[in-house]
Amino acid sequence: MASDSARPAAADVSGNVYLVGLMGAGKTSVGKLLARRLGKAFYDCDLEIERATGVRVPVIFDIEGEPGFRARERKIIAELVQRSPVVLATGGGAVLAEQNRRLLKEHGTVVYLCASPQDLWRRTRHDRNRPLLQIADPLAKLTELYKERDPLYREIADLVVDTGSQSVSALAYRLEQKLAQLATPPRLRETQPVGTDTKTCAP
Repeated sequence: MASDSARPAAADVSGNVYLVGLMGAGKTSVGKLLARRLGKAFYDCDLEIERATGVRVPVIFDIEGEPGFRARERKIIAELVQRSPVVLATGGGAVLAEQNRRLLKEHGTVVYLCASPQDLWRRTRHDRNRPLLQIADPLAKLTELYKERDPLYREIADLVVDTGSQSVSALAYRLEQKLAQLATPPRLRETQPVGTDTKTCAP
């Protein structure tokens, strides 16, 4: 595959881009590269929470539980959506709060990076910084989270992209092109709908 330097210049996609999806979907790695290609600032919601508190996310979960973490998450998202132009990688559970879903939908383009629970488990099985997965059967937990959150991701998504097995650079490039297509007047778009991939990421 061609390197980024050999690819066309970044598309002129204005406004904020918000990446949603389960843990392990690639929001941070893809978001960093996409932001660089689009000339936008990159923010990771979990990292911003850690900067604000001075401790890691697992520690917040240990001390305050998930409700305490979610309250901090709502506050950070409310601040970050006021910045522009940015690419924001949200936490996997950010969509659980109606306030977050509304703010993301109102302030930018929402992209759902979708992957099957099996793919997510393969990507996260050695990661000890995922508090919700530090259990005996993390695959079962990911399957449960997928069933709970997939409808919420789709509810607010302007684009749904199946991450599959492609590289981060290939995914970022494809996403850039989809965003550019979304910004094109409807009469000039390709006949295939912009909002979904031809693949489906089912459990």
